[in-house]
Amino acid sequence: MSIKAVVFDAYGTLFDVYAIGALAEQLYPGQGAAISVLWRDKQIDYTRLITMSDPHRPEGSRHYQSFWELTRLALDYTLARFKLDAKPDNIAALMGQYAKLTPFPENLGVLQRLKERGITTAILSNGSPEMLNTAVTHAGMSELIDHIISVDPLRLFKTSPEAYGLVQHTIPVKAEEILFVSSNGWDALGATWFGFTTLWVNRQQLPFETIGPKPTHTGHDLTRVLDVLTH
Repeated sequence: MSIKAVVFDAYGTLFDVYAIGALAEQLYPGQGAAISVLWRDKQIDYTRLITMSDPHRPEGSRHYQSFWELTRLALDYTLARFKLDAKPDNIAALMGQYAKLTPFPENLGVLQRLKERGITTAILSNGSPEMLNTAVTHAGMSELIDHIISVDPLRLFKTSPEAYGLVQHTIPVKAEEILFVSSNGWDALGATWFGFTTLWVNRQQLPFETIGPKPTHTGHDLTRVLDVLTH
């Protein structure tokens, strides 16, 4: 079955969440890499805690806080965990950098090729609308992404099926006609369970998740998207 739309995860897939480590290293010498890793892990932990604790209310989790808020709270936790001084100026600098994370270098070329082929492109992300729009604009992708889909209206996060279901509310095609692209193994698995054709961009050369099916396709960077559409 032909692919009619390519939907990207944002954080870790289009935008390098660990690039923040360079600034963190300047602010907290010797701790930059550790800060970037724990910050990301705690950010995702909080999304799962919220979604799993109250998943079935029609209006979404009563514990919901936006991804931007969780990002700030995860930073607070990280600095406290490492017993680092949470100076307001440092926090403002790190959050400002997170709003404009570095895109991976191959992104624009891949998105431009998809545009030339007439393939519908979208982002599905835990990110709040404001932070996604800022990141996309800063990266120069505004004209190359047709739809920016945030889970925010659901008040739940991925990997809830409702989150993946938002895609077909926006792009009315069959699930298997959507190529969902993520660098997060857990996200690729959730999307595979949902029924999407999936591509895991395994940038860190990690092993496959040991539960559930493997993603439909794998690759080392975003250029693999073009290979998948060619074959």
